[in-house]
Amino acid sequence: MANSRTALVLNGGGARAAYQVGVLLAIRELLGGRSAANPFPILCGTSAGAINAAALACHAHDFGAAVATLATVWRGMHAGDIYRADLPGISAAGGRWLSALAFGWAFRRSPRSLFDNEPLRRLLEARLDMSGIARSLASGALFAVSITASGYATGDSVSFFQAHPEVGRWRRAQRVGCQAELTVDHLMASSAIPFIFPAVYLNREYFGDGSMRQLAPLSPAVHLGAEKVLVVALGQASSGTQRQSSRNYPTLAQIAGHALSSIFIDTLSMDVERMERINRTLLHIPDEVRSSRDFGLRPLQALIITPSERLDDLAARYAHTLPFAVRGLLRMIGAMNRRGGALTSYLLFERPFTEALIDLGYRDTMARREDVGSFLSS
Repeated sequence: MANSRTALVLNGGGARAAYQVGVLLAIRELLGGRSAANPFPILCGTSAGAINAAALACHAHDFGAAVATLATVWRGMHAGDIYRADLPGISAAGGRWLSALAFGWAFRRSPRSLFDNEPLRRLLEARLDMSGIARSLASGALFAVSITASGYATGDSVSFFQAHPEVGRWRRAQRVGCQAELTVDHLMASSAIPFIFPAVYLNREYFGDGSMRQLAPLSPAVHLGAEKVLVVALGQASSGTQRQSSRNYPTLAQIAGHALSSIFIDTLSMDVERMERINRTLLHIPDEVRSSRDFGLRPLQALIITPSERLDDLAARYAHTLPFAVRGLLRMIGAMNRRGGALTSYLLFERPFTEALIDLGYRDTMARREDVGSFLSS
């Protein structure tokens, strides 16, 4: 298999994952359009990135068509496709939280989540044939795919994977690789953003968003045999300028957005730094020494693509496109302004925002076409 050790790592970020589709559209174009072969036999996804990775895995035999389908779905996205965004649904959720705050001590029961994401399950069941993963593996178009979720009982970051028979399970500190036939339940678990969407019961415990406690986001790709990794990160672009300070007390939305950003972004940045440090260390070890001893380490070539604009600010410009009921709920916690843009960006599953993200991902990737071309052809 050509490029059999090249992996694509897609991390989480709710609606921000539309950016990844723009990157994929650019890569498809650079490889020759709709007829392009799958350049990523190893696919690793977390949270919303897991859904994009699963879609590619199900149709790995036709990379161009898979990317086109993803683009169609994300360009036509509405919040109601992902969670209950109607007034009765939002009112019920708000009522459950208010009741829990006021009388939870009496009933000893707390609400499971802020939003009901059953519409997402219906969308995935209608659009994704998860049995396609087995067909992709059998045809050789796919080598491995993993979906990472976080266990609430054990605290482990579990990467559920389907792969070539040569790939085995792994266990490290708080990190587990578990072979499984991937289903929509795994996608729902991986994308269950804490407090926002409900946890999902798998095997023997409840699982939530895979970005939680994922201390080494590149680890699944390494364990699946990757030697090259293209990472599409959804963090903040570095502007090089200091943002304005504020003496205003942070809103609940600002605090929640900050917490989610630490879950979705910070660990990836640290893992990339760790990878670069290991690569530099290995360069100083003579080849004959490395070949004669098993260090358990190998160099990993990586290319990281990140947004050139702050996604918080972009979300603030499109927050008004959310359904009325959702806007009302977010306004109560201070999310309908620039300071609350981080939280809004995770929930803004609306066409104007997702289209803007796709266009941004496409532009950012084409701006680095030489780097991408060199990475894929090396």
